[in-house]
Amino acid sequence: MALVNMRDMLEHAYHHQYAVGGFDLVSLDFLEAIIDAAERQQAPIILSLAESHFEYYDFELAMAATVAAARRTRIPVAIHLDHGASLESAIRGINLGCTGVMVDASTHPFEENIARTRAVVDMAHGCAVPVEGELGYVAGVEGEDAEKHPGEVIYTSPEEAAEYVERSGVDFLAVSIGTVHGRMAGEPRLDLERLAAINERLGIPLVIHGGTGLSDAQFRALIERGVTKINYYTALADAAAARMRANADSDPRAGYTGLVKGVRAAIAAEVERCIELWGGSGRADAVLAEARPWREVAHLIVYNLSEAGEAGVADMMQEGRKVLSAIPGVRRVFTGDAVAADARYRHCWLVRFASEAVIPNYRDHPAHRAFADTRFRPVADDRVSIDYLAVEDPPAGV
Repeated sequence: MALVNMRDMLEHAYHHQYAVGGFDLVSLDFLEAIIDAAERQQAPIILSLAESHFEYYDFELAMAATVAAARRTRIPVAIHLDHGASLESAIRGINLGCTGVMVDASTHPFEENIARTRAVVDMAHGCAVPVEGELGYVAGVEGEDAEKHPGEVIYTSPEEAAEYVERSGVDFLAVSIGTVHGRMAGEPRLDLERLAAINERLGIPLVIHGGTGLSDAQFRALIERGVTKINYYTALADAAAARMRANADSDPRAGYTGLVKGVRAAIAAEVERCIELWGGSGRADAVLAEARPWREVAHLIVYNLSEAGEAGVADMMQEGRKVLSAIPGVRRVFTGDAVAADARYRHCWLVRFASEAVIPNYRDHPAHRAFADTRFRPVADDRVSIDYLAVEDPPAGV
């Protein structure tokens, strides 16, 4: 598995002046195309799932596929929740496998934006997950994503950006300097002086939303001024739609598989073009050498219950799965009974944490303490608890 720490990935890009694509996916065709393109380019990649797209797919199922794809590739990968609307969204994203989250409170007043973002940062950093915030507002003009971002563009102030980053604690900042969600209307006009001033004040990876429609020269200018992550979706969706229209024109009776034939290749071609243009080609080994691997932890408890505890074990396990799985950083809660009748320990909990950083937060979380102190420990004196850090096969060449 080549999941890596997303902050390390973007810090590498920032210091070596290239950008990593945060490519939004809405189907398996998108997921496989993005991975295939990045593997051919030997480039780091961010698999991005936007909350604004959840009406088009089941987030939990999409995350399961995304995590599986990341685990079997050998290029450095991060999985990102894009445009998360709330603290609850961020918790759910992390618990399903996101290794980075964006909280988008950009439509709220400055102080409220900071407060909402800070709450996500405090939670996510307790799971070792970096956070992207947004200051200013990137509006939509036309295209699939435009209606999700109504209103007028609000440019990011360099002075406010410095205060926002200091008080919110974000790791990356999405800025508004003239791009739009969806397709551009007319010639893009970017405020590069503003971007340079923001970069000089902050010195952290900057993010551009709304990359579709920019020229090659504009992309290079953005990267020279600190842009390290570029969100990209509309051009991928347009490439997929163009392929489907061509299929329909060539065969009006085509069924579903006929209509989507070649879609993956069309998406991958655009992803590869962007990776090369943004300077990510051939960077995979360097990122793998410097970025910390993203490794989960298995929290294992084997135990025996008192006679009174055995009578209510099923209810206790059911309650525990519900309570504990809602704690930030808990990927899954498994409860089990021994197969062998003469096993030394009759029952177990296997709780998967997103990272090692979750261990103390889980231990001290009020929900865990309440459940453990009132429901579990009083009837489970005979128990053993051990935390195990996942050991993965190293990526090829490392």
